[in-house]
Amino acid sequence: MRDVERQYIRQLPLFRTMDEENFNALTRTAYDQTFPASVKLIDEGSLADFLHIVVEGSVELFAGWQGHETTMGVVRPISTFILAAAIKDAPYLMSARTLEKTRVILVPSVDLRAIFRIDPEFAMATITELAECYRTSVRHTKDLKLRNARERLAAYILRQAKSATNGVSFTLPIEKRLLASLLGITPESLSRVMKSLKEVGAKIDGQRIIITDRGALEALAHPTPLIDGPDHDS
Repeated sequence: MRDVERQYIRQLPLFRTMDEENFNALTRTAYDQTFPASVKLIDEGSLADFLHIVVEGSVELFAGWQGHETTMGVVRPISTFILAAAIKDAPYLMSARTLEKTRVILVPSVDLRAIFRIDPEFAMATITELAECYRTSVRHTKDLKLRNARERLAAYILRQAKSATNGVSFTLPIEKRLLASLLGITPESLSRVMKSLKEVGAKIDGQRIIITDRGALEALAHPTPLIDGPDHDS
């Protein structure tokens, strides 16, 4: 692995405070690889041999059962997946595939667990990241169970708008079929819900979203940190 990749991952909260010697040992056996779009990186049910770190591109996390498939999340640079399985030495609960040309750093799980046992700063960072992942999962579950499809889409639009340059308009970061799966609805339902939001403050033009009445959109979604985040200390 090149020095530039090492600098990338050193800045991640997971690795930022760990001992330099331990970081060097951990990354010594890591390597980076570039994959084209639509390549499956991991299979649900397989043992977690590596911690994956996305440094370029994007990765879809998904799961399947009895012929059904759902999107669990989308990972963008620079971030890790799936830490829990790698630390627990357990099977992956999700599969992963590239959405575009993607570069990934792979860190052997066995080395990750070895450093976890001897580096208290890394152990604390690992626990913190796992806690954040857990809280994100709880928030997503609450979003799915407590809001209807219209409210979920409105809340999603408000969350995405926070990172937009003008806070009013932005381009959807994922395809609509992935967004539908993430929101727990069919693509056909998503299309109908998008059209209905014109009445309550959001205009959708292809992949472009324009908030025309934030107050009306907030009245529909009722955004709250207990569902939409973030935590006060984030």
